[in-house]
Amino acid sequence: MEKNIFEKIRDKESDADIVFKNEYVTAFKDIYPCAPIHILIIPNKMIRSLNDVEKDDAIYLANILISAKEIAEKFNIDKSGYRLITNCGKDGGQEVQYLHFHLVGGVSLGRMIGLPKNSQKIFKEF
Repeated sequence: MEKNIFEKIRDKESDADIVFKNEYVTAFKDIYPCAPIHILIIPNKMIRSLNDVEKDDAIYLANILISAKEIAEKFNIDKSGYRLITNCGKDGGQEVQYLHFHLVGGVSLGRMIGLPKNSQKIFKEF
């Protein structure tokens, strides 16, 4: 099976602006940033989504959180604040089938999520 873009970046088969790397994670600048600071953090083990995480993957998840803190410090957004986001599945907005986290900051991010105008109708369906 052909590797996806994140696997290629992880394996240094595709160019990326890598800002952090250790045994467990690789972090690089998003090529389509939605904030002044927009870094993608991936585990160095292929995990398709949050739904595919196993107990043995805890070391990867811990390193993602620790690296997010270190990256925020490196980019001087640790004091002003930032957001760490992961998307899971189609409705969650996951575009690349490889678990990844978006570290975004450098600007006031506002509300956590923007819901569609018909969201109240959708809520009533649940």
